[in-house]
Amino acid sequence: MFLLQAPQVRDAEVFTSMPPEFRRTGVRSAWADANRGGVPCDSFLEGPVFDAAGRLYVSDIPFGRIFRIDAQGGWTQVAEYDGEPNGMKFLNERELLITDYKNGLMVCDTATGAVRPFLERRNSERFRGVNDLTFDSQGSLYFTDQGQSGLHDPTGSVYRLRPTGQLDLLLSNVPSPNGVVLSKDEKVLFVAVTRGNCVWRVPLMADGSVSKASQFFTSYGPSGPDGLAMDEAGRLFVANPGLGYCWVLNHRAEPVQVIRSPAGASLTNLAFGGEDRRTLYCTESVSGSILMARMDTPGLPCARPAQPPRATPAA
Repeated sequence: MFLLQAPQVRDAEVFTSMPPEFRRTGVRSAWADANRGGVPCDSFLEGPVFDAAGRLYVSDIPFGRIFRIDAQGGWTQVAEYDGEPNGMKFLNERELLITDYKNGLMVCDTATGAVRPFLERRNSERFRGVNDLTFDSQGSLYFTDQGQSGLHDPTGSVYRLRPTGQLDLLLSNVPSPNGVVLSKDEKVLFVAVTRGNCVWRVPLMADGSVSKASQFFTSYGPSGPDGLAMDEAGRLFVANPGLGYCWVLNHRAEPVQVIRSPAGASLTNLAFGGEDRRTLYCTESVSGSILMARMDTPGLPCARPAQPPRATPAA
């Protein structure tokens, strides 16, 4: 890659870490056996999202837990259930929609901790392992179905669930689709392609189809792009585990900043928070830490549907 100007390199700081009483030290999990090579992990944080009160929610994949973190960095367990929760977005003031690798799309009531199914199957067939999600301003839900896809099996999928319940298969040839985010004008969907070590740019056509999907950014290293976010200036933020970086890319996919993790290389996902949405919060999954970095431009607010999409899609 040729750059006219070297990116600014910055270090994030640790905002808070999972308290010892919540860590499952020495406990094996089926998820870690398959996805961490059997290496024990006491947690694996993902899915950061803020509620209207400015509280941060994160998921713990191997142990099926949802946590709430207050402005002072205090942790509260909201839910624990038989699942593997990953990306999360709010359906309404109190309910989180969760991409659950084990169960499909699930809903968590943050007031009671109750978890219920939302969309478990497509045409009676289970998903391979859903991963992350985002809403547009019209209430359509975009989500990735990653499973164990990769360069050896480039058959991961990206779906759109419309408010009417219509479920559209947008892409079916992705080697490990992960994070998703829309451009500010909602005309382009960006998809993190972890095993391809890149980010795809997917134009959304007026008739609802996609066309001329392309490779927007190429990374390197042992693991590729994961969670994505966008700021008001149209810059794309790319969490890159394996490197412990967050890439900040301009509209030409040129890195203008690199934000480094001070707490390990598993920087998996990110969300903007704070009263002015100028603080970037990142999950460092293996250490169980939440990182933070002040930015000069606010992040785009997370869209929340006025009416949630139907849980049962039309045939």
